[in-house]
Amino acid sequence: MAAHTKENAGEHTQVLSGHAQYLIATAARAPSVHNTQPWRFLVAKDAVELWCDPRRRTCPDASGREMLISCGAALFGLRLAMRSLGFQPVVELLPDQARPRLLARARPGRSVPMNALEVRMLAAVPHRHTHRGAFEPGSLPRGLLPGLQNDALVEGAELAFIPPGLGFQRLARLTASAARRGNLDPRAKATIRRWTRAAVQPERDGIPATALAAGQALVPRQGRLPQRDFDLGRNLGRLSAEGAPPSVTAILLTRGDRRTDWLHAGQALHRMLLHAASEWVFASLYTQPLEDPVTRVLVPGQVGIPGYPQMILQFGRAKTAASTARRSPDELSS
Repeated sequence: MAAHTKENAGEHTQVLSGHAQYLIATAARAPSVHNTQPWRFLVAKDAVELWCDPRRRTCPDASGREMLISCGAALFGLRLAMRSLGFQPVVELLPDQARPRLLARARPGRSVPMNALEVRMLAAVPHRHTHRGAFEPGSLPRGLLPGLQNDALVEGAELAFIPPGLGFQRLARLTASAARRGNLDPRAKATIRRWTRAAVQPERDGIPATALAAGQALVPRQGRLPQRDFDLGRNLGRLSAEGAPPSVTAILLTRGDRRTDWLHAGQALHRMLLHAASEWVFASLYTQPLEDPVTRVLVPGQVGIPGYPQMILQFGRAKTAASTARRSPDELSS
């Protein structure tokens, strides 16, 4: 048994050292608030450690909740990358209480081939993106919505769909009210200016002009929740408002509201988004309403769902394969 364990350890060390750049690059394709990419990775002999980078936490995210959701999404990307190498990852969340920035440690476990859905999700990694423009007409693929709910459950979260009607109207009012307050907050405006990029800027983080809605796209349309004003009158946005409304509105929730729950929410989020992107379905993500503590408390009661809301999403079809830039693995390695 000891010899077998040493043999496995040697194999894992070789896998990690030989594929470190691939593992980090795949994990780093995860969604993050404002594409801040608030993560770092340490590839050790037998594991990959995921660390948060508080310097990239946004101003409205005082608790670090959005930062940890983003890092949880990167953790799912890391797990998927390990699966693509033929291993079942073994993950420890918050493994060292004395080092709170260390969020997770992932080790290659037993050899298990990828299943069909994992193969499709891996293929969707390059084109998965947050969709801020109009959607294409057409219904969603049959079976996708229950599949997304199952994705959330597998990762320790829940996905609740909000049908048209009173619940959606209440959610839209709460979102609009939070948007108005956020758009008047000078700290929030400074954060947006820091993390938005003109078309000619060379940065590999933040939101580029090609992923921003033009001024007309910010006008509320039927079925569309109010979007955050990333443009701020600068005429940066390049996305058109012309197109179909989203097909489905949903809220990602957890039963608890601690750091582990935020990490589970992030893993659920990325798993769902990759599953959807594998069918060329994308999501608009609404973080602004849940940055406001009062709105976040009101949402569950107003729409009639239990739990702690971690993300509001609207899904729809899109043909674009545009994705935002990412920093290189070398920049993300500790």
